[in-house]
Amino acid sequence: MKDGGFYSELPYGKLEVSGNDEYGFRPYQLMISSIAVCSGGVLRTILQKMRLSFEDIHITADYERNEKEANRIEKIHLHFRITGKGLSEEKVHKAMDLTKKNCSMVQSVIGSIHIEETFEII
Repeated sequence: MKDGGFYSELPYGKLEVSGNDEYGFRPYQLMISSIAVCSGGVLRTILQKMRLSFEDIHITADYERNEKEANRIEKIHLHFRITGKGLSEEKVHKAMDLTKKNCSMVQSVIGSIHIEETFEII
């Protein structure tokens, strides 16, 4: 415990968490980030296994929270901007489907949080 929140000592550094963003990351930010980064990592692996050439994946995350229900996260929209040459929309769509099925963070919240994923090829 610390003033204004809590912290965790992890192998790569200290993670400070608080309900007040003056003292650390807010729990909902970490949850959304975890879902986005897990999805991005799984997508990267799938694209590599499919031998699709790409240079970058940029993810934006929008969310909706319900103030009437403890400000719970109700919806997360992840948008992937995939930079690469010769990427077919059909193959990337297949990779996106596999990503949703294989991301442990997405699978952990299915039924509680609506996850929507879209992509564009740059």
